[in-house]
Order: sequence, then C-alpha cells, then structure tokens
Amino acid sequence: MSTPDAVPVSLAEIARIAGVGRAAVSNWRRRHDSFPTRIAGTDVSPQFSLAEVEQWLRENGKLDSIGGRELLWPRFEALGSRDESGLAIAEAARRMHSPRASVSRKLSPAARELVGEAAKLGRSDGARETFEFLLQRWLETHVRQLSTTPPPLAALMARIALDVRTGERDDGLTVLDPACGTGHLAAAAVQESKGSRVSVVGCERDSTLASLTAARLAFLSDDHDVRTDIATCDALRDDPFSTVRADIALCNPPFNERDWGYAELATDQRWTHGLPPRTEPELAWVQHLLAHLEPGGAAVVLLPPAVASRKAGRRIRGSLLRTGVLRAVVALPPGSAQPHSVSLQLWILRAAPDGPAAAPPAPDVLLIDATRFTRTGTRESGPHWEPLREFVLSALGALDRPEADVSEGAVRVPLIELLDDEVDVTPGRYASVTAEPSGRELAAAWREAGTILTDLARRSERLSELKLSSDTAQTTTSVGDLVKAGALSLRSGQQPSEDATGSDGGSLPLLTVADLLKDGTPGGLVPAASAPVIVENGDVVVAGVVRAYRAWVHEGPPTALGPQLYALRVDSSKLNAHFLAGCLRAPANGRQAGTHASSSSRVDIRRLQVLQLPPREQEAYAEVFQSLRDFEARLGKVGDLGAGLVSDVSDLLAAGGLGI
Repeated sequence: MSTPDAVPVSLAEIARIAGVGRAAVSNWRRRHDSFPTRIAGTDVSPQFSLAEVEQWLRENGKLDSIGGRELLWPRFEALGSRDESGLAIAEAARRMHSPRASVSRKLSPAARELVGEAAKLGRSDGARETFEFLLQRWLETHVRQLSTTPPPLAALMARIALDVRTGERDDGLTVLDPACGTGHLAAAAVQESKGSRVSVVGCERDSTLASLTAARLAFLSDDHDVRTDIATCDALRDDPFSTVRADIALCNPPFNERDWGYAELATDQRWTHGLPPRTEPELAWVQHLLAHLEPGGAAVVLLPPAVASRKAGRRIRGSLLRTGVLRAVVALPPGSAQPHSVSLQLWILRAAPDGPAAAPPAPDVLLIDATRFTRTGTRESGPHWEPLREFVLSALGALDRPEADVSEGAVRVPLIELLDDEVDVTPGRYASVTAEPSGRELAAAWREAGTILTDLARRSERLSELKLSSDTAQTTTSVGDLVKAGALSLRSGQQPSEDATGSDGGSLPLLTVADLLKDGTPGGLVPAASAPVIVENGDVVVAGVVRAYRAWVHEGPPTALGPQLYALRVDSSKLNAHFLAGCLRAPANGRQAGTHASSSSRVDIRRLQVLQLPPREQEAYAEVFQSLRDFEARLGKVGDLGAGLVSDVSDLLAAGGLGI
C-alpha cells in the first residue's frame, strides 16, 4: 500500500501542519471522500503521504496561516537516521549564513537536497527561527537518546557563574563547556553576558551534537561579539583545550558512566584533589572544570544528588571543602532536568584568587534547598522557574558577605561540621524550609485553583452528557487470551540486581509499588543494564497489587519497573493502548482478578477483562477514558492545591495575619 518515495505523516502531524486539533483532522477524513487514503500504518494509527496531504490542504483552503516549516520537518524525520537528520539541520543552518557554501558530501543526496530547501526557507522566513524550530523537533523526536539542559536552568547556571566569579579581564569573557551537547549552556552564557566579548570553547564527543552547537552559536554571533571553538572529542580522555583558562565553566556531564577513563588517566595532573574513584565520574568532571579556571573563575556543574553523599567520594569532597573551592550547593526541585524524577544539584565552585592579597578560604559553605519550588501535578511539569531563579540568586547574594542574613531555605554550614566521617553536602540535611508563603504566592495559588475549578466544571458538563447504559451486553476477553492471540505482550517487573555493574546505557528512573502509594513519582535510579523490564512511551503499566491497583498509559522517559508492576505493549493494529488501560483501570475488574480479599493480595493480570470491540469503536471509548483520566488528574490536583491553601491561610490567620 505504501509508496517508496512518499514521506509518511500521522494524523497528529497533519494537525500540526494545518494548525488544528487532531479531532478536526479525523472529522475531515470522515466527511471528505477526497481526503488522501492511508499509505502505511494501521486503521488505528494511519499514515498518509505528505505530498498528497499538502495538496489536499491547499485545495481545501486549510493552509492559509501555516508556513513551510511544518511541511519541512516530516521530510527531515523521513531521513531515518538520527545523525543524518541532525547533521542536515546543522548544514542547513550553515547554508542560511553562507548561501554559497557547499553542502557536506557526507550527507545522502536526499539530505543535501533537503538542506538547500531548508536554507532557502530560512532566508525567507527567518534563519534563526527556522533552525530553532527544526532543532526542537529533532530533540523531541530523539528525546530518549539525548539529555539536554532546559533553557531556564541553563540561564540560571550562567547567571550564577557570572555573579560568583571575581575579577574581570580586559580581553573579554572566556566560557568553557566540556560536554556541551546541543549548546544550551554555552548559548545561555552568551546571552547572559549582555554585551561582553565572549570566547566559547567546548567539547562534545558526538559529532552531530557538536555540529548543532556550532550552528546555534553561529546565530548568536549576529547579535553578540562571539568567537567559538567547538571540538569533537572526549574532554576527559583527549582534552584539546588543556592550556585554556576560562572565566566561567558550565557543565551538565553524563551521569554514572563507569568507563570514563579511570585506568588511563590515573596519573593525570588534573586530579589535584585526589584520583576520582571509578564509580565517581562526576568528580572527575568537577576537577576537569577546576583545572581550566582562571584564578577567581567560577564553575557551575549539574550533578545527581548521590555525588554529595556517596562514601567513595568523601575524600575528594573533603579536599574541595578544605581548600575553599566548593562554595555552595543548591538542591533543585524534581523535574528541573533529566532524569526528571530526581532532585538534581548545582555545585558552585570558585578557583582561589591569585596574588598575595588573596583572602584565606572561607570557613563555611552555603547550602540551599530550593526543592519547594516544584509545581503540583506530574513530574514532567517542571519547577516554577521565575520564583526559583529569584530565590537562588537572592540566597547566593550572601555568599561573600558573612555579615548578611541568608534566605529561609539556605544555611551557612561551618566546615568543621561538614568535615566528619561522611562529608555529606546534601542541602536537605542542614537547610530547613519553614517560610510562610508570600501574598504573591497565595494569590497565584488561588488563581490556579480557580482556573482548574472552571476547567473541571466544563469537563463535568461534557461527561454528564454521555449516553450510558448498563443493559447492553458486551463480550469480553482476558489479558491472557490477548497475549496468546498476539494482540499484546506482557512483561513482569523485577527487582534490579544489586551486583550489576554495567552502566553503558546510562541510568533510568525506577518505579515501585511503594512509589505509587506515595505520589507516583519514581523514587530512585538504576543502571539501565540492571533493569530487567523497561517501560517506554505508549506502553500500558498495571500495578498488580490490590492496595495500589491502577493502570495507565506511560508517557515520559523510559522507566524501569520494580516487582508487582507489569508492562503491556500492544499491537496497535488490534488494540488501542488508552482503550486497554481504561478497561483495565475499572475497580471492579481489579477486584474480580484479585487472588484474595485483603488489600495486600496480588492481582492476576492475565485474568483482567477487556471489551471485545473493533478498532474504530475502541478509539471512541479511548477518548472517553482519557477524558475521565484527565478529570481525575485535575480533581486530584485541585484537591492538593486546596488543602495547601487551607493549611497556609489557617496558619497565617492563627498568627494574626488578617488585615482588618
């Protein structure tokens, strides 16, 4: 049915191209016989020819307000290879700057042709905007393979480094990022420098990402005085900038990589605070940054929380504290960056000033707990960036002023208290957050509650109009029978092995039944190599224990499943994932499949019942199931928000805070 040269697009992509919702596209397909026919996919998830869709949309007046970017992206995606599509985007950016530049012969003929069309579109519709659009789509497509620094966090890290460093050079600002990815941190440093001459040096071992970083920084040179030098290399093993000394260094290094060069770098001169253990690659990156700082220069590095307390790294942490290099640690809210389930930390370091007038090391360290600035709801929603930025920068304002009071949630900890047997610099151990909410925060919370209540009222009205009947008999089948028929596969979560040492695949969040009984957020990290069952976007997850029974479609990064959790992967031509999850989520279904009457009993997943419906009818049911799920989520969110408001306002009233 498919055409070899046709670029396939889904209903969701057609909706983006036309600037409408997916439901509108479904309506066009049902009402217009002239709508393009499916060339691939299934009845539930059809795919259509991009050329035919574009022609139909133009003939029916559906492309009046849409530019060419949405039509361009599916062709980049159709290149297939992550590297080729990424390099094609970088090449297109280069051609936008230099129309006469030749296109790299490393690209396929199709990619070279696409580069020319993208460059032409960029010159007419805005080069930087076109590049950022294509880059963002590329990042979204390959989100499971890439870890990026969110722009608000990158801007905060850059601002901290600029504020903490001491002294300025006449020849401008030098910025180092030895693991630059797609250049979010380097770009933020340029933008936060506000007119200074900036020289950016960076390393990235992935050549595609290095090319995209160079392209991104090239656009910034239009508005800033910027010189860039981005090398494709592993900065720890093969440092091309060993003689460079930077004013500020920013880094979001790879986490939990055991194969970072421990053996071959054992005698490296960068380890002035001690040879990092094989299990502490993050401390290798910390010392790499320090080795490249000018006297008085500052480094800000994003690290997992375990680095602050792991036994293996206490000797190096102690040296960083005694020499006064580690100046502050900031605990961020979960969701600030990948992995989203973990409260990551910012380590703020400063090289000792030079000269005889240099002050002795500070007698204390500033520890800041900013975890309270998280949004209510799902972990993917991220923190409240503006108040978080304001709080952190305000707290750091007291860093070099011993006489200044610190903000609530921040604390100065004397070195003598930290240099014990553990050398734990986790902010939550010392910083207690008891501040009452401000009037602005309360007003924002009330507005948010009102918005959710209005939305709930609309959803309630729509759901109340459903025509429901309990008289219609419907046949059902069991999950076990669906597995036998090949409609889905069933995998049982397990406890990761404690002796697993492989970490080449990075780390994954680990979800357990205990996490579900708390707030549903994964409570730990495990090496990917030790995770027997990994659930991915679109899989159905079922908790197989009565006290925590639930079922949902997983949305988000790959996650490891612990015991009594099950992953169901559907054949989309036979089953709709949201329809399946809705059927399984019915409380009566879980009770009937329970093995005992107690709340701690197991649920026999294979006995769970699912309606037998054709794919088109499944889609209708799936939409209603999703509406109910959204209604439930908003109901829970407004309940939590309301409980917090009642608690906060009650405390203020009891303290005499009513203005009369």
